[in-house]
Amino acid sequence: MLFPRTEWEKFRERVASLPMTAQWWKRILLGNAMDVEMDGTGRVLVSPELRSAAHITKEVMLLGMGSHFELWDKSTYDAQEAEAMQGEMPDVFRDFSF
Repeated sequence: MLFPRTEWEKFRERVASLPMTAQWWKRILLGNAMDVEMDGTGRVLVSPELRSAAHITKEVMLLGMGSHFELWDKSTYDAQEAEAMQGEMPDVFRDFSF
């Protein structure tokens, strides 16, 4: 996930306030976070450690998710999307109007 600074701070506070039973997930989410900068052309360099953890190889998908972005390996995203499309639409969409 890629967050603008203000959204990251909100997310970080929500995660930090989780109970001790979530301590390992807090470590995973907060301990592996890294600051990144955009270069002059608006590109972001994702560290080799984060690329490896996300199984990102060559082609990527950048998805706008409202308050943050998700960065996916394209083949992983395509497989997950195909699997989701094979299932039923979640109940929360039952009364959702498009």
